[in-house]
This record gives sequence, structure tokens and C-alpha cells, in this order.
Amino acid sequence: MRLAVYTDYPYHRIGTGVYAERAFAVFLARLGSDFENFTVIGRLAPSSEGGRYELGEHVNLVPLPYYPRLSDPLPALRGMAGALRRFWKALRDTDCVWLLGPHPLVFAFAVMAWLRRKRVVLGVRENLPEYVRTRHPNRRGLRLAAWAMDHSFRALGRLCAVVAVGPAIADRYRHARRLLQISVSLVDEADVVAPSSKRLEHEGELNVLSVGRLDTEKNPLMLADVLALLVENDPRWRLIVCGEGSLADNLYERLRELGVDGNAELRGYVPLDGGLMSLYRECQMLLHVSWTEGLPQVLYEAFAAALPVVATDVGGVAAAGGNAVSLVPPGDPEAAARALRELAEDETLRRRRVEAGNALVRDATMQKECRRVAEFIASR
Repeated sequence: MRLAVYTDYPYHRIGTGVYAERAFAVFLARLGSDFENFTVIGRLAPSSEGGRYELGEHVNLVPLPYYPRLSDPLPALRGMAGALRRFWKALRDTDCVWLLGPHPLVFAFAVMAWLRRKRVVLGVRENLPEYVRTRHPNRRGLRLAAWAMDHSFRALGRLCAVVAVGPAIADRYRHARRLLQISVSLVDEADVVAPSSKRLEHEGELNVLSVGRLDTEKNPLMLADVLALLVENDPRWRLIVCGEGSLADNLYERLRELGVDGNAELRGYVPLDGGLMSLYRECQMLLHVSWTEGLPQVLYEAFAAALPVVATDVGGVAAAGGNAVSLVPPGDPEAAARALRELAEDETLRRRRVEAGNALVRDATMQKECRRVAEFIASR
């Protein structure tokens, strides 16, 4: 089967390679090896800056006109108008399209694919209204547009097969024609560490790792508040933050304002195979404080490294994480600090969390999840 995947991501040409800004592209690249021909369709950025994740030689790119972001409507409309012709031409060399949304172009692309007698599968990774509410709280027009698009996309799902990331998103699409719930895991089977191989006793520094984009919906400033509460009672606590985004400088200022910048390291972007997996294995706990999520892949990366997790109870975290995660309310630094202290003080609890996470990740490696998606898309 020849498969084409549309995502509203910027892609970059660096030398002879094609790179993406989001780690989900790594999942797509692995998925592509299960198809006779695999094409990614998305915006081609005018510069190479921000291209972190290589798609690989077996992936073809159909470049669409670039626009910076969907929240700037006029440039976005111009870019989307130019995308229709290129998508129509790309349909000539494909049997099935996997359209990830919600996004305005997906509706037009689905109709065009049906006109060309191509199969259509939808994909959804996040609760769009919740994402827009947290990222653009003061733009009522955008929030209404997100609500309308979300409802329209779910209606379209009644006509199509749908791949949904995490149980919370899957539940929103339970009326789809066919439904597959997945985890977007970037964990290779060879990277899963046995719980018995990691020493769970804590001596010396207590290193808490945070991995993710430093943008509004991820609530990164709360990391500083949590660290301040921890250091207040025990100076051994340290915070290591891996990620970049619009609030990186704000996070540094917040750490400095609270007097805990000496207990924190902001390392920026760290590649999974370029040091991040080592950090997972070296730290004592993972802290994830997002306002909104589908199912964050960092949980599975932590599970693979036998790292206990404290995470906000949002999206599909509770349903997917089960007993492997210590859940706290979003926006509550006191609860997060208490949960981290509890893990530090209770070795039995740490071991229980680690063993539960290990069992989960062994059933959700990148190889297994990509195989499930490929089989679902190929079936009727």
C-alpha cells in the first residue's frame, strides 16, 4: 500500500535530508517502513532553523506553502489555498491518506481524496478546544473556531476510520466508523530498562527531570514553584529541564526570583539519542506539569528508564498511566511537591510505580505501536 500522511507541521530541508520540529515525526518515519511507498505532506519552512528530527531516506515529502501559524488567519488562508493543488497532485501516487487534525485543510483534503477514490483515515492527538483555551485564553474568536472545528472533525470521524492517541481522545471519537487507540511511543524495545537494574535508593542529590516544550499550555513556570517548595525543606533537590519554547526566559526569571536558580539547569533541546535517555536513567523522578495533554510520550520514555513519574491529571494521563504515575491536580505546585517528597521517602512506592511503568512500556514500544497503526490503516 502507498500511504500519504498530512500533518500541519513545518518541515525543513537540511542538506539532502528532511527534518521536522516535532518528535512525532520520528514515529511517522518508523511507520513509513511498513509501507511500499510513504509520503509526508506538510508546510516547508523557509529556513533550516528548528528542524530537529530526521525523517529518513525512505520518506518522500510533498511540500505545502508555508505560513507561520494557524492563529494568524490571513497568511494561513493564503498558504492553505496554495496547498489544495499540491495535495490533489500528490493523490496520484497514493492509495490511502492519513489526515491528522482537527485542521481546516483536513476537510478539503478528505473530499478531494474521496473524489479520487482514495481511502481516508483520520488521526487526532489532542483536545483542540482545550489546547486553544490554555494557549490563547483571551482570543474568544479562536476558541469558538476551535470548538466548531473539533465538532466538525468528530462528525467527519463517523464516516472514517480514526486513530486516536490516548484513552481520553479515543473516548471523544467513540462513534467513529472504526477506532484504534494508540500511544505515540518513541521508545525502542532495546531501550527498556529492567526495574531490577536501577538502584532505587536515594543518596545525595535528588534530581527531578522535566522534558517538554516550554510553552503556555505546558505550564513550565510551575516547575519553579515546585522546586522552591522542595528546596525549602531539603537543599538536595535539583531540577533539570530539557526543552525549548517561548517561556524559556520566563522560567529562568521565575527560578531566579524564587532564589532557586542555583538548584536548576535549563538544558534546552536534548535529543533522545543524544543524551536525553541517559538523563532519564540518571535522574530520580520525572515531573510533568502540563495544563492539557492527549497522552504525553515522555511518560513512556520515563517508564522505559525505570523512572517514577509525577504528572498532572489531564487528558489521557490517568487512564493510560494507571498505577505507574503519581497524579496531581493541574496548576497545584503544593500537590506536586508533596508527591515528589512521598516518592523520595517511600522506596516501596517508588518500586511499585517503576514496575507498573515497565509493564506498560513493554506493551507500547515504537515497534509495536507502529505495527498496530500500519495494520489498522491497511485493513478495511
